[in-house]
Amino acid sequence: MREAYHDQLGQLADQLADMCGMVGDAMERATTALLESDLALAEQVIGDDAKVDDVRASIEEQSYALLALQAPVATDLRTVLAVIHAAESVERMGDLALHVAKAARRRHPQSVLGDDVKPYFAEMGRIAVELARETTEVIRTQDVARARLIEDADDAMDDLHRHLFTVIMDKDWQHGVASAVDTTLLGRFYERFADHAVSVAKRTVFVVTGRMPGYGDDADL
Repeated sequence: MREAYHDQLGQLADQLADMCGMVGDAMERATTALLESDLALAEQVIGDDAKVDDVRASIEEQSYALLALQAPVATDLRTVLAVIHAAESVERMGDLALHVAKAARRRHPQSVLGDDVKPYFAEMGRIAVELARETTEVIRTQDVARARLIEDADDAMDDLHRHLFTVIMDKDWQHGVASAVDTTLLGRFYERFADHAVSVAKRTVFVVTGRMPGYGDDADL
């Protein structure tokens, strides 16, 4: 019975890691759709979002069943609670990729972005995908040192997000108010995606050490 119980805990972590990989793929596709006005990719991200929601629902159902039937304590309890909270963050990462894809679809066949800000979003997309993939590996390995390094990539995202505002507010901005609003919202989506990845990494550190690290802030939409 005990071996089966620990197998269930391991399966929860595996499902969470798989879910994180899914949202990384979603953000990669959404970014390409955004930069290239690719409607087919945008539609794929939008259609696949329900799969992420289904995985979260399954994780929560299994987690609550373990809490009710096994009454876990110490590290096992931390694992179950961390998975529940992390699954929420990962689902929100998927929602943010969905928002990017919907923005690309809404403006199609025109581009949402001006050419002068596309390089920023290409880099923000690259960092977001890297964060999702690193977080996937952190969940699988429970590597605390690797989890703490995720903050560095989040700092790079924050720097890009801040600099994006200087471009939008510059007197030479020529794309109008609607484009400025779209660009601001999209920048926020990428910045929050990164924050959620940090939150998931923090949960992993909590599982291993029993203490929530002090770097970063828990993310919300």
